[in-house]
Amino acid sequence: MQTTLHNLNGGIFLNGCVKIEESIISPTDQQAQACLRVCQMLSNTYRDIHLFRFDPATGDVYILAGEDLEVIVPPSGVWRFP
Repeated sequence: MQTTLHNLNGGIFLNGCVKIEESIISPTDQQAQACLRVCQMLSNTYRDIHLFRFDPATGDVYILAGEDLEVIVPPSGVWRFP
């Protein structure tokens, strides 16, 4: 199956059936580096990353991985488990 991406009206449509919203995120440098380290640690332990979301209201990044692992990375870059 060939994958086709279409950029229409500020969203990306994958094979005409999935809309992926385009939005600008502004993580801090510390936060971006921490997210990279956390995702690498998760990958090293063969954990699936189910959700990676930047919340513009709080400035936090939320990462859900494996069966029950949650990580919050605030703008300071000091990540924590909730």
